[in-house]
Amino acid sequence: MTDDAARVDVWLWRARFFKTRSMSAKFVEEGRVRLTRSGQESRLDKPSRPVKIGDQLVFAVGGRLIAVTVEGLGERRGPPAEARLLYSTLQPS
Repeated sequence: MTDDAARVDVWLWRARFFKTRSMSAKFVEEGRVRLTRSGQESRLDKPSRPVKIGDQLVFAVGGRLIAVTVEGLGERRGPPAEARLLYSTLQPS
């Protein structure tokens, strides 16, 4: 990946939505993540798909609908406080 993008499975893991990277990869493979970039919405089906800063992701985990905007890509899977800096929550319209 380039410096301005990250694999979606890695980003979900770094942002601490999943305990393991393989869990996040399986989740993406099942087509359970929607990406909105530049007004175009698409369903992600491969863990290697890139996400960029400004992209919006929508997915459901544990019975909760999660809608976030990617604010950072991260260098590592850090503590929860660091992970929260990677995204901002979208407010329902």
